[in-house]
This record gives sequence, C-alpha cells and structure tokens, in this order.
Amino acid sequence: MKNSFKFYITLLTVFNIFFFSTCSQNLYAQKVKKEKVRLKVKYVKVIGQETYLKITAAARVNKKNIKVPDLDLFIYTKINNKKTEVGKVTTNTKGESKFIFKKNNSIKPDSTDFYNLIISFKGNKNFKKASKSLSFKDANIDAKLITKDSINYITATLIDVSKDSLVSGQPLTVQVQRLFQPLFIDEEFKITNVNGTIIVPIDTDIPGVNGHLTFEVVLDGNEIYGTVKAIIDAQIGIPIVDESTFDERTMWSPRNKTPLFLLIFPNLLIFSIWGLIIYLITNLFKITNS
Repeated sequence: MKNSFKFYITLLTVFNIFFFSTCSQNLYAQKVKKEKVRLKVKYVKVIGQETYLKITAAARVNKKNIKVPDLDLFIYTKINNKKTEVGKVTTNTKGESKFIFKKNNSIKPDSTDFYNLIISFKGNKNFKKASKSLSFKDANIDAKLITKDSINYITATLIDVSKDSLVSGQPLTVQVQRLFQPLFIDEEFKITNVNGTIIVPIDTDIPGVNGHLTFEVVLDGNEIYGTVKAIIDAQIGIPIVDESTFDERTMWSPRNKTPLFLLIFPNLLIFSIWGLIIYLITNLFKITNS
C-alpha cells in the first residue's frame, strides 16, 4: 500500500514538473517580441539591358538599425484587386535582393496604365510580416550622341510608353560611368523641355581607357516612372593607358598570380636542403655499416 502511494506521488511529481516546464516555455515564447521589418523597393529600367526591383530589408533591433538577411520575399502583381504571384527572392547577407523581370513575366498595367506590385514578407519567428506596394508607369529614354560645329552633344528624349507621348518638366541627369561614383556632365540635372528633350554639351577633356567613355542618361527615383537609364558608348575621351597590374604577377597580386621567382627560388632552396639532409643520412648509414 505504501509502495503504491509512493508510486502515485512520484508519478504526480513528474507530471507536474513536465506540465510547468511546458507552460513556462510557452509563456516565454509568447513574451518574445517580434521585430518589425521595413522594406524599401526601387524600380529600375536599364534600356536594352534589364528591368528589375532592388529590394532592401531593414529592422531596428536593440536600438540599432540592421540589415536583415535570409528573408523570403514574394512579388505579386495586382489588377482589379486580384493578386497574382510573379516571383520570389531572398535577401543576401546585406539585406538586399534583386528581382529581374523576364520577358515572359505576366505583369500587365491596370486601366490607368500603372503597373501595381506588392512585395510581401510572410513573417517568421523573429520578425513580423510586412509588405510594400509599388506603382509605376513604363517609360523610355531615347538618347544619342550628336556632333555639331565640332562640339559633341548628348540629346535625350523622355517618352511615356503607354501613351507614346513626350514627357516634359522631368529632371534627367547625364553622367559618365566611373568605378566608385559617376562623373556628372554639366549641371547635376537638366529639365526636359516641351518636347521632352534635353541637350547637353560634352567636354573634350574627359579621360577614358583607350578613349572609351560610357555615358548614362538617368531619370532617378521618379514618383511616376521610377528609375530609367539609357546607356551610350562613345570613343570621344582622352585616351589613357590602363596601368593596372591586376592580371600580372606582382608582389601584391592574388595568390594565383604569385611572381615566378617566389615560386621557383623557395622550392629550389627547400629541395636543396632536403637533398643535403638525405645525403648526410645516407653517408651516416654507410659509415655505420662499414
């Protein structure tokens, strides 16, 4: 009888420990605060190359702003309150992702010629769900290089694709591609005239490798058209010689470009030392056996 009583007491104790530990874990899980994710989306169209969304995910954790990696983001198109999924991307270690529109993407404008997208994060154990809406119209920039009276000009016309009409009163920037930061030509931006056009003279003293320059005409972050960029390649720069030694065997080159003398001399030295050691050991054996 006493043994049965002790057994039931022990069983009840184990059950209570298990029950309270489970409850405490659930309470702790409920108290874990999920952080809010902020999504930043930029629509970019590079004419003749690619069209994409540049997406950045950030959050404020412990009073610090951080980039959020490994978030699965779903892209939807919305027409007449109907959502259709068109793709999925995942943020990298910098909290960034890039969704490239393919030609077969089923993205269509609404009755007002706007493309409506929704970028959605469904949430996880650390972050709340979040979404970001984006609307834009399709636009092109017709840019070309002309020469008049021995002076080079870049002329660019901004066109609304849906209406096939010229867009006036919008700022366009003309710049030269550089490694770290573009070189602006003339003023920082020019406003399109009533014909949707700007004309910018090009200086004759811009250096380029073998005289090659890559110009960009950019409509940047427009509320209606997003970012639109046209590229022009031209051989009108001052030729400079590329003195880069990246592909050469130098002391500061990567490991696969180590100078030959650093490969040959140390190895010859190592083989010589080991050869001498083997020679001495062989002679010691001969002396021992004689």
